[in-house]
Amino acid sequence: MKTYIGVKRIQAEPMERNGKPGYKVVYEPNGYESWSPKEAFERSYLQIERPDKLTPRDIERFFQAGKCDVCTLGEKTTSVLFTAPTGFVLAQTSACVRPENYDESLGASVCTERIQNKLWEHLGFVLQWADGGLKK
Repeated sequence: MKTYIGVKRIQAEPMERNGKPGYKVVYEPNGYESWSPKEAFERSYLQIERPDKLTPRDIERFFQAGKCDVCTLGEKTTSVLFTAPTGFVLAQTSACVRPENYDESLGASVCTERIQNKLWEHLGFVLQWADGGLKK
C-alpha cells in the first residue's frame, strides 16, 4: 500500500454511540456521514467560525492551543519559539539597536505578531485544500 495525506472540511456535532463519546461527522461537499470517537476527532480537527474563511479568533484559538518559549539572546534580542498543537515549530527574533532600550516583553510581542501572521498563511493553505481538494 502507498501512504496518502489529505484535508477535509466537515460539519460535526457531539454524539454518543454505544455509550462512547464522539462526534457525528458530515463530510462536505458530498454529505457522507460517519461517527468518530471523541479523542480521535479532537486530535484531527480545528473548529473554525465560518466555512469559507478564517477569522482572527480562529488564529488566536490555534495560537493559544500551542506553546511559546521566550528567551533573550545576548543583550538586545528576543527569541520566540512557537510549537503549534500539531507539533510544527515556528521561530521569530526581534532585536533593538541599543541594549539599554531592550525590553523582552516588547520583543516577544513583535515576534508573536509575526508568528500569528505566519499562521494565517499556513492555516489558509489548509482551508484552501479542504475547500477545493487537489486539482489534478
